[in-house]
Amino acid sequence: MNITRRNLLLTTSAVALTLGMSVSPAMALIVSTEEALKEVVEGDPNAKVEVVEYASLACPACKYFHENIYPTLKKDYIETGKIRFIYRDFPTNSAALAAAMIARCAGPERHAGMVDMFFTTQQQWGRAQQPLQALTMVARMGGIGPSEVDKCVRDSELMQGIQASAKHASEEMGVSGTPTLFVAGKMSADGLKLEVLLKEIDEAIADAS
Repeated sequence: MNITRRNLLLTTSAVALTLGMSVSPAMALIVSTEEALKEVVEGDPNAKVEVVEYASLACPACKYFHENIYPTLKKDYIETGKIRFIYRDFPTNSAALAAAMIARCAGPERHAGMVDMFFTTQQQWGRAQQPLQALTMVARMGGIGPSEVDKCVRDSELMQGIQASAKHASEEMGVSGTPTLFVAGKMSADGLKLEVLLKEIDEAIADAS
Protein backbone atom coordinates (compact mmCIF):
# COMPACT_ATOMS: atom_id res chain seq x y z
CA MET A 1 0.00 0.00 0.00
CA ASN A 2 1.40 3.40 -0.98
CA ILE A 3 1.21 5.76 2.01
CA THR A 4 1.36 9.33 0.77
CA ARG A 5 2.03 12.40 2.89
CA ARG A 6 -1.44 13.72 2.05
CA ASN A 7 -3.15 10.49 3.13
CA LEU A 8 -1.24 10.45 6.39
CA LEU A 9 -2.06 14.09 7.08
CA LEU A 10 -5.75 13.42 6.49
CA THR A 11 -5.65 10.40 8.81
CA THR A 12 -3.78 12.13 11.61
CA SER A 13 -6.03 15.19 11.38
CA ALA A 14 -9.10 12.97 11.70
CA VAL A 15 -7.55 11.18 14.67
CA ALA A 16 -6.66 14.45 16.36
CA LEU A 17 -10.22 15.71 16.00
CA THR A 18 -11.59 12.42 17.36
CA LEU A 19 -9.32 12.69 20.40
CA GLY A 20 -10.31 16.31 20.95
CA MET A 21 -6.96 17.74 19.85
CA SER A 22 -6.42 20.74 17.65
CA VAL A 23 -5.25 19.90 14.14
CA SER A 24 -2.73 22.75 14.37
CA PRO A 25 -1.64 22.75 18.01
CA ALA A 26 1.05 24.94 19.49
CA MET A 27 4.21 22.87 19.74
CA ALA A 28 4.98 21.73 23.28
CA LEU A 29 8.35 21.10 24.84
CA ILE A 30 9.41 17.52 25.43
CA VAL A 31 10.14 16.36 28.97
CA SER A 32 13.51 15.42 30.44
CA THR A 33 14.87 11.92 29.97
CA GLU A 34 14.30 11.22 33.66
CA GLU A 35 10.67 12.27 33.36
CA ALA A 36 10.21 10.33 30.12
CA LEU A 37 11.42 7.10 31.74
CA LYS A 38 9.06 7.32 34.68
CA GLU A 39 6.57 4.48 35.09
CA VAL A 40 3.34 5.21 33.21
CA VAL A 41 0.61 4.54 35.77
CA GLU A 42 -3.13 5.04 35.36
CA GLY A 43 -5.66 4.82 38.16
CA ASP A 44 -5.27 4.90 41.93
CA PRO A 45 -1.57 4.36 42.71
CA ASN A 46 -2.65 2.77 45.98
CA ALA A 47 -5.02 0.25 44.38
CA LYS A 48 -4.37 -3.23 45.78
CA VAL A 49 -4.27 -4.91 42.37
CA GLU A 50 -1.75 -4.02 39.69
CA VAL A 51 -2.21 -4.84 36.00
CA VAL A 52 0.81 -4.44 33.74
CA GLU A 53 0.79 -4.44 29.95
CA TYR A 54 3.88 -4.95 27.81
CA ALA A 55 3.09 -3.58 24.37
CA SER A 56 4.60 -2.57 21.05
CA LEU A 57 3.10 0.36 19.17
CA ALA A 58 3.74 -1.55 15.92
CA CYS A 59 1.84 -4.62 17.09
CA PRO A 60 -1.64 -5.17 15.53
CA ALA A 61 -2.73 -7.29 18.50
CA CYS A 62 -1.77 -4.44 20.85
CA LYS A 63 -3.86 -2.08 18.73
CA TYR A 64 -6.76 -4.53 19.10
CA PHE A 65 -6.26 -4.64 22.87
CA HIS A 66 -6.29 -0.86 23.21
CA GLU A 67 -9.35 -0.44 21.01
CA ASN A 68 -11.43 -3.37 22.27
CA ILE A 69 -10.24 -4.53 25.70
CA TYR A 70 -8.68 -1.52 27.37
CA PRO A 71 -11.80 0.71 27.27
CA THR A 72 -13.64 -1.76 29.54
CA LEU A 73 -10.69 -1.92 31.93
CA LYS A 74 -10.52 1.87 32.03
CA LYS A 75 -14.23 2.38 32.63
CA ASP A 76 -14.91 -0.42 35.10
CA TYR A 77 -11.60 -0.97 36.86
CA ILE A 78 -9.13 1.91 36.44
CA GLU A 79 -11.47 4.88 36.85
CA THR A 80 -13.28 3.16 39.74
CA GLY A 81 -10.03 2.68 41.64
CA LYS A 82 -10.10 -1.12 41.59
CA ILE A 83 -6.75 -1.47 39.81
CA ARG A 84 -3.72 0.52 38.84
CA PHE A 85 -2.70 -0.02 35.23
CA ILE A 86 0.91 0.21 34.12
CA TYR A 87 1.95 0.49 30.47
CA ARG A 88 5.44 -0.71 29.61
CA ASP A 89 7.13 -0.62 26.22
CA PHE A 90 8.25 -3.81 24.50
CA PRO A 91 9.13 -2.52 21.01
CA THR A 92 9.21 -5.17 18.30
CA ASN A 93 11.07 -3.19 15.64
CA SER A 94 12.95 0.07 15.15
CA ALA A 95 9.82 2.03 14.19
CA ALA A 96 8.05 0.82 17.34
CA LEU A 97 11.06 1.90 19.40
CA ALA A 98 10.99 5.38 17.84
CA ALA A 99 7.23 5.66 18.47
CA ALA A 100 7.70 4.58 22.09
CA MET A 101 10.42 7.19 22.57
CA ILE A 102 8.26 9.95 21.09
CA ALA A 103 5.26 8.99 23.24
CA ARG A 104 7.43 9.03 26.35
CA CYS A 105 9.00 12.37 25.39
CA ALA A 106 5.49 13.84 25.49
CA GLY A 107 5.48 13.21 29.24
CA PRO A 108 3.22 11.18 31.55
CA GLU A 109 0.27 13.55 31.16
CA ARG A 110 0.22 13.31 27.35
CA HIS A 111 1.50 9.75 26.99
CA ALA A 112 -1.91 8.05 26.73
CA GLY A 113 -3.05 10.45 24.00
CA MET A 114 0.12 9.86 21.99
CA VAL A 115 -0.25 6.09 22.35
CA ASP A 116 -3.83 6.36 21.08
CA MET A 117 -2.69 8.34 18.05
CA PHE A 118 0.12 5.93 17.22
CA PHE A 119 -2.18 2.92 17.48
CA THR A 120 -4.88 4.58 15.37
CA THR A 121 -2.38 5.49 12.65
CA GLN A 122 -0.38 2.26 12.99
CA GLN A 123 -0.97 1.01 9.45
CA GLN A 124 0.07 4.34 7.95
CA TRP A 125 3.42 4.81 9.69
CA GLY A 126 4.05 1.08 9.99
CA ARG A 127 3.92 0.63 6.21
CA ALA A 128 5.58 3.88 5.27
CA GLN A 129 8.85 3.76 3.33
CA GLN A 130 10.19 6.34 5.78
CA PRO A 131 8.60 5.44 9.14
CA LEU A 132 10.33 8.18 11.12
CA GLN A 133 9.03 10.85 8.76
CA ALA A 134 5.52 9.41 9.13
CA LEU A 135 5.86 9.24 12.93
CA THR A 136 7.00 12.86 12.94
CA MET A 137 3.81 13.88 11.14
CA VAL A 138 1.69 11.99 13.68
CA ALA A 139 3.64 13.50 16.57
CA ARG A 140 3.01 17.00 15.20
CA MET A 141 -0.72 16.40 15.58
CA GLY A 142 -0.04 15.61 19.24
CA GLY A 143 1.85 18.84 19.75
CA ILE A 144 5.43 17.65 19.27
CA GLY A 145 7.29 19.43 16.49
CA PRO A 146 9.92 17.98 14.14
CA SER A 147 12.88 19.43 16.05
CA GLU A 148 11.56 17.95 19.30
CA VAL A 149 11.05 14.56 17.62
CA ASP A 150 14.61 14.67 16.30
CA LYS A 151 15.98 15.48 19.74
CA CYS A 152 13.85 12.75 21.28
CA VAL A 153 14.88 9.91 18.98
CA ARG A 154 18.56 10.91 19.38
CA ASP A 155 18.32 10.52 23.17
CA SER A 156 20.53 7.46 23.72
CA GLU A 157 19.74 7.35 27.45
CA LEU A 158 16.02 7.15 26.74
CA MET A 159 16.56 4.47 24.09
CA GLN A 160 18.72 2.42 26.42
CA GLY A 161 16.18 2.76 29.22
CA ILE A 162 13.35 1.40 27.07
CA GLN A 163 15.53 -1.40 25.74
CA ALA A 164 16.74 -2.33 29.23
CA SER A 165 13.16 -2.56 30.47
CA ALA A 166 12.21 -4.79 27.53
CA LYS A 167 15.29 -6.98 28.10
CA HIS A 168 14.36 -7.42 31.76
CA ALA A 169 10.80 -8.34 30.78
CA SER A 170 12.10 -10.92 28.33
CA GLU A 171 14.81 -12.47 30.47
CA GLU A 172 13.30 -12.21 33.94
CA MET A 173 9.54 -12.29 33.36
CA GLY A 174 9.19 -14.50 30.31
CA VAL A 175 7.70 -11.91 27.97
CA SER A 176 8.13 -13.17 24.41
CA GLY A 177 5.39 -11.36 22.50
CA THR A 178 2.95 -8.50 22.65
CA PRO A 179 0.67 -7.72 24.23
CA THR A 180 1.55 -9.58 27.42
CA LEU A 181 -0.51 -8.82 30.50
CA PHE A 182 0.31 -9.47 34.14
CA VAL A 183 -2.40 -9.44 36.80
CA ALA A 184 -1.11 -9.13 40.36
CA GLY A 185 2.27 -10.41 39.23
CA LYS A 186 0.96 -13.40 37.29
CA MET A 187 1.05 -13.61 33.49
CA SER A 188 -2.45 -13.59 32.03
CA ALA A 189 -3.54 -16.78 30.29
CA ASP A 190 -4.95 -14.69 27.43
CA GLY A 191 -5.05 -10.92 27.73
CA LEU A 192 -6.79 -10.60 24.37
CA LYS A 193 -9.91 -12.37 25.64
CA LEU A 194 -11.91 -9.94 27.74
CA GLU A 195 -13.72 -12.61 29.74
CA VAL A 196 -10.45 -14.34 30.66
CA LEU A 197 -8.73 -11.12 31.70
CA LEU A 198 -11.68 -9.86 33.74
CA LYS A 199 -11.96 -13.18 35.55
CA GLU A 200 -8.29 -12.99 36.48
CA ILE A 201 -8.65 -9.40 37.67
CA ASP A 202 -11.80 -10.14 39.70
CA GLU A 203 -10.09 -13.08 41.36
CA ALA A 204 -7.05 -10.94 42.20
CA ILE A 205 -9.29 -8.24 43.68
CA ALA A 206 -11.11 -10.85 45.78
CA ASP A 207 -7.80 -12.29 47.00
CA ALA A 208 -6.53 -8.83 47.93
CA SER A 209 -9.66 -7.90 49.89
